[in-house]
Amino acid sequence: MFRYLEVMPELATLLDQLIETTPPADDPTGRATFDALDTLRLIRNTVDHQIVTHTAQLDELSVAQKAGSTTRKLLIESGHSPAAAHRTMRSVDALRALPALARHAADGRLSAETVDAIIRGMTHIEKRCSVTLSDEDKMAQEIELLGQALSGATPTQLLKHAGAIGNTLIEATDAGLPAADDSSLNTVITHVTDDGRLEVRVDLTQVVGEKFLGMIDERSCPQPEPDGADDRRTAEQRRADAFELILDQAALGATLDSVGSPRTQLMLTIPATGDPAFLTWTGSVSQAVAKQVSCDRALTEIILDGEGVPLQMGHTHRLFPAHLRKAVIVRDACCIKCGAPPSHTQVHHVAHWADGGTTDLDNGCLLCQRCHTQVHHHGWDVVMGSDRHPWLVPPATIDPHRRPLPAYNRRTMRLDDAA
Repeated sequence: MFRYLEVMPELATLLDQLIETTPPADDPTGRATFDALDTLRLIRNTVDHQIVTHTAQLDELSVAQKAGSTTRKLLIESGHSPAAAHRTMRSVDALRALPALARHAADGRLSAETVDAIIRGMTHIEKRCSVTLSDEDKMAQEIELLGQALSGATPTQLLKHAGAIGNTLIEATDAGLPAADDSSLNTVITHVTDDGRLEVRVDLTQVVGEKFLGMIDERSCPQPEPDGADDRRTAEQRRADAFELILDQAALGATLDSVGSPRTQLMLTIPATGDPAFLTWTGSVSQAVAKQVSCDRALTEIILDGEGVPLQMGHTHRLFPAHLRKAVIVRDACCIKCGAPPSHTQVHHVAHWADGGTTDLDNGCLLCQRCHTQVHHHGWDVVMGSDRHPWLVPPATIDPHRRPLPAYNRRTMRLDDAA
């Protein structure tokens, strides 16, 4: 490090000046202290960008690679935290393609956290939309997020705005399923460590993530200690305890009759301005997801005006109540597509509830989560036959003639038999 400072003595001089800087001694109103603090903020932002710039040069020179390492490891070894090193490398990789963001980051107006949020937001938009975006589209989205940041949006708000952009783009195309909604990408990776502990890494769709975060949050609130003191557990420990509680409750629930039990409660917020609807924990959702989550769960709808103030607060209600669910189970017996047992199923609206479909026996059928997703996102349809039983219509990629198939519990039937 000292050899580096000898090569660039101006940095050594600046470092000495910063070390010797102290708050103004005579500042009764605090104005001078505030101005100094704001200048230090600009300096920090500029230094963070210089770290990215210099790291990019090291990476181009393959300094770490020549030693059999990586630039990220080199940053960590030189004193950067792993999280900061990861964020720096993300900026190194992305800023080359985001010239407007790079210019504004260079003059200190944007913090490293804000720059990183815009980079992650741009990545989210590209993954959310399954079509290849043009350079003009990318530049427009970069400028839009940059404008939000310069107007005072926080990193969290920038990511939410990026999610809304991504959903708007995917709704405007027929190019398929966005990554955030594609259950085929779901993975759960487990690893038992040498000391017998279990490491879990998951990659889930937005809706599954919403369920998980909602259940964890509900069960991880701080609880007073027996002696009346505040909860001594960290937030991470409380979430771990909540996860164990969920597993215990699931094990108990598997032995009980779950026919009438409500599914995960979700809060769906629908802006009156036409912007995408969104879930509490994971942000904006596509119209397809909004329809799917409103099929058979305890759902609360909130309508917002243009200023984000609730216009209408719906009561939390079970879209298919227990008595109707039991009737559907008597008729269908299992998931109509794969035969999963009733306790693993949801009641799907054949004519969708969000499109005015009724909630009754002749408009519902049993689908497990996997098959429910295939009906909503992968071209499968359900129709009601004249026999008042559901029939599955496969996508043209499976059957070009799209001939109806009977429900799983009636697989010897054909639609023309019923007719």
